[in-house]
Amino acid sequence: MTAATLDLGDARPIPFHRLVSVELRKSYDTRAGFWLLMVIGLLVVAAEAIVLIVTVVQDEPLSYGDTTAVAAFVTSILLPVLGIMVVTSEWSQRTAMVTFALEPRRPHVIAAKAMVGLLLTLATIVVALVVGLVAVLLYAALQGESPVWHFGWTGFTAFLVTQTFAMLGGFALATLLLNTPAAIVVFFVYRWVLPGLLALGTALIGWFGSLAPWIDFQSAQGELYDFPLTGEQWAQLFVSGVIWLVVPLLIGIWRVLRAEVK
Repeated sequence: MTAATLDLGDARPIPFHRLVSVELRKSYDTRAGFWLLMVIGLLVVAAEAIVLIVTVVQDEPLSYGDTTAVAAFVTSILLPVLGIMVVTSEWSQRTAMVTFALEPRRPHVIAAKAMVGLLLTLATIVVALVVGLVAVLLYAALQGESPVWHFGWTGFTAFLVTQTFAMLGGFALATLLLNTPAAIVVFFVYRWVLPGLLALGTALIGWFGSLAPWIDFQSAQGELYDFPLTGEQWAQLFVSGVIWLVVPLLIGIWRVLRAEVK
């Protein structure tokens, strides 16, 4: 009598779109993920409402570009947290073993998580643009004026790129640290403390002023709103992006591929 065997030779690999679908569901199927998405939307609405009230009361002009700038500031703070949780929720909740057991091809899992981060970023951008549109229309109705649609493709492209970079920055830190609190703390140090340190170094050290633009990724991204950029500005964006985005992401992916799952 021969022993029973399980033949998986004809089993088909999990298609990538199914991995993306599963990872997308994971992003909102927990209380933390669900409330993070809700908070992003609610904060965008609250920020736009405050700007609308202030501009109407003080009789200040308000354009579509202004409302988009407000939304960009809010989402640039929370999108990196979203990128972090897309990755680290697996490790903090100890479900990575199940994920990698069902799909042992770790590069596919990482790619699916990155795709989910990009899809959620796009959805956040759409929400921000729609809320900004409503704010401009309400302002025009309350002031009895025609809506001011001053925004342009340059502003839209910069908005899209900077928000994507923000999410990917959080994603890179998440793969590097594989710990939600640590990645969030490091991100906020980078977001709020590092610019002050660079400014202090520029003020105290003469030669540091010429070096700072090459390592200040946040300021380099801000230049995108003043497109077209000079050759030096493009170079500064590239170099600082490699330092703060590409290198951490590559090291983080290498770590995820080799990490022992417990």
